Amino acid sequence: MDQYSPDDGPRDAVEQPRPRRRFRAVPVRIILPNLVTLLALCMGLTAIRFAIEGRFRTAVLAIIAAAILDGLDGRIARALKGTSRFGAELDSLADFVDFGVAPALVLYMWNLHEIKSLGWFAALVFATAAALRLARFNVMIDDPDRPAWTANFFVGMPAPAGACLALLPLYLNLSELGIPAGKAYAPWHIAFLLFVAFLMASRIPHFSGKNIGRVPREYVVFVLFGVAAVLLLLATYPMEMLAVLCLVYLAALPFSIRRHNRYVAADEAATKSTAGEPAS
Repeated sequence: MDQYSPDDGPRDAVEQPRPRRRFRAVPVRIILPNLVTLLALCMGLTAIRFAIEGRFRTAVLAIIAAAILDGLDGRIARALKGTSRFGAELDSLADFVDFGVAPALVLYMWNLHEIKSLGWFAALVFATAAALRLARFNVMIDDPDRPAWTANFFVGMPAPAGACLALLPLYLNLSELGIPAGKAYAPWHIAFLLFVAFLMASRIPHFSGKNIGRVPREYVVFVLFGVAAVLLLLATYPMEMLAVLCLVYLAALPFSIRRHNRYVAADEAATKSTAGEPAS
């Protein structure tokens, strides 16, 4: 029997309300950068698979592809205004796998296993240094008291650069130079990997390319020519060019330290001037 009465008002008024949406719709501009991050993660995991199969050249290219995608996801997020806390956390987890775990395992399976315990120790140290580097980056990025000029530098070698640099002995082995590998060379590879791990975990400043966005008009032609030449050389001689780029990156390290120290000295002078102390 219908319990509705005309005194209760219109029938529509007593109908049950529509259930509310339990989840909010997520815009595509937030999803797209996270998809790029996940693709980079897949490339890092695939590099491990190729290393297990002994296909070290393909494993190297997979890690390089992960580094390129890692450089794109943040820029895509900022361009689309799709940055989010979820994306930042996902990026850190993907970076640890791509640039901490994957390079360590690739190098161990390539030549570090020749000195089993020491080679595995070096791989563990490198992966740990990458984790510490990423954790410190996440903490420092939330510091509101950082001077604006610190955006021009990384504190410690960034994880993608560390991964690419750690693979330098593998580039030389796979290049036309054909520098051999084996038990006799493993100690040198271990020492170099520990050196790169130190650069990642240290507080040595490195140039940041995040603020590169505009090129002076008079240099556009030269920049285009340079980029095209580098891309062509990478396509023709990938291992040789990766080795050269690693050496150029290492050569730039003293200049980044010098520039960073100048900024620090200027800040200290400005602080003393504000406090009324004579500048030394």
